[in-house]
Amino acid sequence: MEILKGSCHCGAVHFEVDCGELSGLRRCDCSLCRRKGAIMATALLSELSVTKGEDLLSLYQWNTKVAKHYFCSICGIYTHHQRRMNPKEFGFNVGCIDGIEPELLTGIEQTDGKASSVVESI
Repeated sequence: MEILKGSCHCGAVHFEVDCGELSGLRRCDCSLCRRKGAIMATALLSELSVTKGEDLLSLYQWNTKVAKHYFCSICGIYTHHQRRMNPKEFGFNVGCIDGIEPELLTGIEQTDGKASSVVESI
């Protein structure tokens, strides 16, 4: 099985995805994803590993604090997140994967994150 390799912009964070191919391509319209604008692919938790710079990742959580969004603390690039709707999966930023041209991808699902978002009472 092919291992997909990716990194942030500055090269401080590297990760590998042992899933063989891109699957579960999607864009989400929740307030965070809409601002990120990233095309995400799907991997099981066991398929994604940070191979360099794990200590340089920043964690961002909001709302229910179930999802875990990871960013390079140096260049700010969003690399991956553990999903709220399925915490057994990671979504990873296709734009970070070596040799992939995100603008050429087809079959990208639009996830209705706004409708499925849970808003906590203050």
